[in-house]
Amino acid sequence: MHHNLLRHCERLGIDVTHLAISLIEKRLNDAFPGIQYEVHGTPKDLAGARDLAERDKYQFQWWAVSLVNAVPYGGKKKGADTGIDGIIYFKPDGKTTEKAIVSVKGGANVGVAMVKDLIATVDREKAKIGVFVTLTQPTKPMEKEAVTAGFYQTDYGKFPKIQILTIEDLFAGKKPQMPWLDPATFKKAAREDMNAGKQEKLI
Repeated sequence: MHHNLLRHCERLGIDVTHLAISLIEKRLNDAFPGIQYEVHGTPKDLAGARDLAERDKYQFQWWAVSLVNAVPYGGKKKGADTGIDGIIYFKPDGKTTEKAIVSVKGGANVGVAMVKDLIATVDREKAKIGVFVTLTQPTKPMEKEAVTAGFYQTDYGKFPKIQILTIEDLFAGKKPQMPWLDPATFKKAAREDMNAGKQEKLI
């Protein structure tokens, strides 16, 4: 597949889910470091994100999960709400794999109870960090509740145990604070030699 991609200046890839798109992007970036391409059909601004959330909450969740480099919980299955939309794996000591729970909210109304639910889910799943991704700006009580959860201590520093990130934050380039990510979060594609060809547009 990679050799075929390199032989063509332009290729069009079409897939039905934002989950699949995020996996394709990850594999392309692993295989072709520095590659330039465009992804059509994914939100590029807050208006696009709101539109996606209103049209299909599952697609919105999968897309939002990809913004924080998390693995969608349960894959493409649309099951009961477990409080987990994604998982980020990381290695605080470079050896032992730990996890962060990602919860995504695309509705207009968010409240402190949702943060409390995430704290409970993190404890139940024995995770080290919880990441709350919201389309709507968090309330002051939500931010205060997140702070009261404290920090996750490691040999390389401390990280907020509960982190709230808005979609606007993610568009601005902000990412969850955590130790070294486990590259096995997504299956890594074999790295290709970019000198073998030129790729300008892919998706």
